[in-house]
Amino acid sequence: MANGQDRGGVATDAESAARLLHCVVDQLVEGWRTRPDRPASPVTADAAEIRGWLGKYPLEKPEDLEQAVPDVLAALDRWTVHTDHPGYFGLFNPSATWAGVAGDLITAAVNPQLAAWSHAPFAVEAEQRCIDLFTARLGLPDTAGGHFTSGGAEANATAVLTALTHAFPEYSTGGLRSLDAAPVFYAGADSHLAWLKIAHATGLGRDACRLVPSDASGRLDVAALETLLANDRRAGKAPFLVVATAGTTGAGMIDPLPRIADIAQAAGLRFHVDAAWGGAACLSDRLRGFLTGIERADTITVDAHKWLSVPMGAGMFFTRDRAELSSSFAVSTSYMPGRVDDTADPYTTSTQWSRRFIGLKLWLSLLAYGVSGYGDQIEHDAALGQDLRDQLTGAGWIAINDTPLPIVCATRADAPVDPEESWRWHSELADRVNATGSAWVSPVRVAGRPALRVCVISWRTQTEDIVRLREILDRV
Repeated sequence: MANGQDRGGVATDAESAARLLHCVVDQLVEGWRTRPDRPASPVTADAAEIRGWLGKYPLEKPEDLEQAVPDVLAALDRWTVHTDHPGYFGLFNPSATWAGVAGDLITAAVNPQLAAWSHAPFAVEAEQRCIDLFTARLGLPDTAGGHFTSGGAEANATAVLTALTHAFPEYSTGGLRSLDAAPVFYAGADSHLAWLKIAHATGLGRDACRLVPSDASGRLDVAALETLLANDRRAGKAPFLVVATAGTTGAGMIDPLPRIADIAQAAGLRFHVDAAWGGAACLSDRLRGFLTGIERADTITVDAHKWLSVPMGAGMFFTRDRAELSSSFAVSTSYMPGRVDDTADPYTTSTQWSRRFIGLKLWLSLLAYGVSGYGDQIEHDAALGQDLRDQLTGAGWIAINDTPLPIVCATRADAPVDPEESWRWHSELADRVNATGSAWVSPVRVAGRPALRVCVISWRTQTEDIVRLREILDRV
């Protein structure tokens, strides 16, 4: 019967499971092998057409997955921007490591539950091994700790929650209503604007997130931060957190971490660094110096599913004092297993309760490539970014960002001057590049100025792909 079933329900025999998985793996590997010869993104994508395709499968009765899976993979091939294409120069969505893919498969099949240490001791300890490795590379003290998250947004939300708990002890039981003054925190205008959602979700309100203007380079303006902070204190607000970004999404800028750390320390505020993408540079002995100041952070975010190239989603949250995780998230209930000495149950040290073994895909990737391999890859990508910058500026383009990380934001002298016309011009240019099928790029604003954004994020990208992109830009 369909799916190897001989009765109702969801039972599947081992032979059918093996055939299905072999079918999936064979087609995925073949798709990966031939991806460079096929489009990087959909030529067209029509919602009605996709919904019509889904209507072929009403989900009311069993279907034969060995026949349906190839159909599904063909649909994904047709209607997906392919981050495993060497010409993908887009957002921080990399080609996944095969070690990471294997990790996700193992995690899905074994399906360990990481709420309690006693239910998944190996999984909890393997994740902690990854956390310890990164806290050391980031320069945090021996008291540091952390955990895996669904992504950077959850990690950054954890930073806000722990900062509130630290700054206002009454917050943990009485909430915001127990506070005498309205809390506010600060992040750069060019930071990832998940901060607005976090302010909304925590009950602070979006106005509590003070977006500090950027300087002409796209970095957080330290003088503007000091002015906002002083104004809020005069207005009776209660500042509690300053956020710096190490690798902005738009232009890859690294905020002046040491100066922001000084301001936070002098003002008695928590200091968080959102290094969701750029934090991976800590694995490179040559590039980690650009993160100087991050070691002074109270908390840090790094996403493994960005520059570390593991499948989504895999964020990491780090704190210089692991004890504060329990003070923020500890609960006790009789239906959970008892605590094991010298361990911590993950449900008592994070916002999550039931969750999957997120960290295996990173642990296996580190096992396969090592810190040394990751360092080599990160330096290779940075060198390609510089090569791209050199080739574009040599062909008449003007780079408007200055970063050691592999993002180039470029425009041309003949681009329209009017901001809205310029945005349309750069957007249409990106569309024409993407329509070739050989590359995928995006428009962006850097400190308000429109540009074309090109990011080296796929480990499959090589010098010839940089040359091809420049040739495409010359044509379009």
